[in-house]
Amino acid sequence: MDVLIKPLITEKISLQNEKGVFGFQVALKANKVEIKKAVEEMYGVNVKDVRTIIVAGKNKSRFTKRGFVSGRTPKYKKAIVQLAEGEMIDFFNEE
Repeated sequence: MDVLIKPLITEKISLQNEKGVFGFQVALKANKVEIKKAVEEMYGVNVKDVRTIIVAGKNKSRFTKRGFVSGRTPKYKKAIVQLAEGEMIDFFNEE
């Protein structure tokens, strides 16, 4: 199972990056221990703390040429990862 799906780059999380806090979208069935291992292996950092949130899907609807279309966005799980003091992850300058 792939634990980490993608990093979350939002304004709120980007402000916390200076403090060593990073966000990731993770698999729904992943637990905190698996998330910690995956981040440490992929980025070579030491993880201090992991918090998880399951974000509920939303109902979406719009009016198109074909008529009224309604649907639902899927739910997903976020992980907020606190790194050890002085460690950083650079998503934009990876080699």
